Amino acid sequence: MKKLFSLEHSLEALAALFAIAATLGVLQSFIIGKHFVIPTMILVVAVLFGNLARFGLAGQRWAKHVLFWIFFVETCHAFFALFWAKTPREMLGDLFTPVYGAVFVVFAFLCWQYSRKNELF
Repeated sequence: MKKLFSLEHSLEALAALFAIAATLGVLQSFIIGKHFVIPTMILVVAVLFGNLARFGLAGQRWAKHVLFWIFFVETCHAFFALFWAKTPREMLGDLFTPVYGAVFVVFAFLCWQYSRKNELF
């Protein structure tokens, strides 16, 4: 059995968590919120990340590359948000810098280790 919570499969684990969260969001929005269009768009995220996690765990190189680049872009987003984000800074207040800083550091570390362990480059 593969170690899902290892650095080699770290981005697959995050993608699986995103897929589960999106699936729960679909259920909440559809059942409790009685919305029918919004859950469909959330379902796209669940299907995308679920399949990327599944194919990444199966050793498909294309899925590993896609996962790496998605999380690399998110890492860049967190970095630039530290300097120029307005709305998240207003929403989080004093917690903005620690939250986005931690997201940046964790995602950067995971991307670096993931690409190294899976020999992507």
